[in-house]
Amino acid sequence: MDTKIIKGISKLLSYILRHSPETIKLKLDENGWADVNELIAKFDLYDLTLDLELLQYVVENNDKKRFSFNEDKTKIRANQGHSISVELNLNETEPLEYLYHGTVEKVLSDIKTQGLQKMSRQHVHLSADKETANKVGGRRGKPVILIVNSGAMHRAGYKFYLSANNVWLTDVVPAEYIEF
Repeated sequence: MDTKIIKGISKLLSYILRHSPETIKLKLDENGWADVNELIAKFDLYDLTLDLELLQYVVENNDKKRFSFNEDKTKIRANQGHSISVELNLNETEPLEYLYHGTVEKVLSDIKTQGLQKMSRQHVHLSADKETANKVGGRRGKPVILIVNSGAMHRAGYKFYLSANNVWLTDVVPAEYIEF
């Protein structure tokens, strides 16, 4: 398979399922699920051919495991990262003692005063390892890895969730829990 085409489909799926389903007049339910047949039928608005086999390939081979099918593969959704309101029905989970966040130097002064904010997303995204945080931060320049004292946050009452693709999620990370 042409990796450029696969990457393009993955990026477009991310945009549609996480941020803008109305772009192709796609309906998501309250949990962010889209009907697979409807998605495939409406994908041709971008002059891209998408069938179930190609969609399955994209979902199974996405390096960040951004998407999931339901059990019978009739519905698909993004695992996290939504800027639209969806209920992912994630269970609260006790986090590792330390988690990591990849960012870039130009936003450090804001983070030092405001902590990590979810901004337009539903949650702040954290990684279990420095390597993943480094990749995330590196998408926008030279990465800076922040260490989050998630264990202390949890003990103080902050809630954490683990998405289907192992991204740690929380509503906010106050600056006092961040090691710069």
